[in-house]
Amino acid sequence: MRRLMAALLTGTVLLTACSTSQGNTNEQPPDEVIPAGPAVAAARGAIPVGTVTPLPGKATALTLDETTRTVAIAVTDPARLLLYPADNLAATPREIPLPGPVEHLTLADGKLLAPVRANGKLLRITLPDGATETLDVTGGPLSATQVGDRTIVALREPGQGIAVLNAAGKLERTINTGFRGVSTVLPAGKKVVVLDELRTAVIEVDPATGELGAGLRSGDATTHAITDRFGRVLAVDTRGGELLAFSTNPLIMRQRYPVPGAPYGIAYDRTRDLAWITLTERDEVVGYNVATGSPEEKYRFATVHQPNSVTVDPKSGRVLVASADGGGVQVVQP
Repeated sequence: MRRLMAALLTGTVLLTACSTSQGNTNEQPPDEVIPAGPAVAAARGAIPVGTVTPLPGKATALTLDETTRTVAIAVTDPARLLLYPADNLAATPREIPLPGPVEHLTLADGKLLAPVRANGKLLRITLPDGATETLDVTGGPLSATQVGDRTIVALREPGQGIAVLNAAGKLERTINTGFRGVSTVLPAGKKVVVLDELRTAVIEVDPATGELGAGLRSGDATTHAITDRFGRVLAVDTRGGELLAFSTNPLIMRQRYPVPGAPYGIAYDRTRDLAWITLTERDEVVGYNVATGSPEEKYRFATVHQPNSVTVDPKSGRVLVASADGGGVQVVQP
């Protein structure tokens, strides 16, 4: 039987720093690592469970807005956003042209945030009509979130960290001391937790002051992370094959659980306390109950090929998995 490994992460990194305007730092950075990517599964095995709807392109990100019952899927060739009714993916989608590929879609304060790294843009999109506001954000915006009236943007270009935008969408500060390669920003009360892929670490930041708090190593190569209703950060270590759980305030690693098969995409069903993780090495998606002391596998389904992206409908429990190689979007009812 697989056992939970719960411990305070060895190699804790204590970080204190300020915004670039202040420039003070006192850090002990972990070794830089090569970021992990999704694995490529062998030849197709089992038939995907549920229904599969073709997409006019390869999916790079997806999410579901529970309030407007809208599914948003970013695709390439050309880059655009597809908006579907959540209960009818067979409908003709509303298409919104994008200035470049989008790797992360986030819902925040009633808006869909779509950063375009290649063009230095952050799109704030109203659902379901698709009205779009475009903000200029230099430094390679990769993901974004909202804390109070501030928008926090991960900047992936070398020497960058995170940008803090005020309520008007104007740059308030850039915080780049102590980071190597930020990929994800997550809300944690009045702070944010930053996932730095090149350090494979999670780091607390106060966007109001620019101060960095504690940082912890997050496995061999963590690629994606989300928050749950308990205020934890759930992260997938793709190279190490683990699900990691961190509490915040203070930042402590609470759980490490083996998830073989190159885990990559992750979504959380707050109604059922299920973390859904895609296994790109096996073309599978697995649902874990994360409400107890140790994650418990509840579901496992065959998926479309290259299941890099996943989201869940908290109302129905349906799981949506999008293919990154043109295999469409799959809907599974557990």
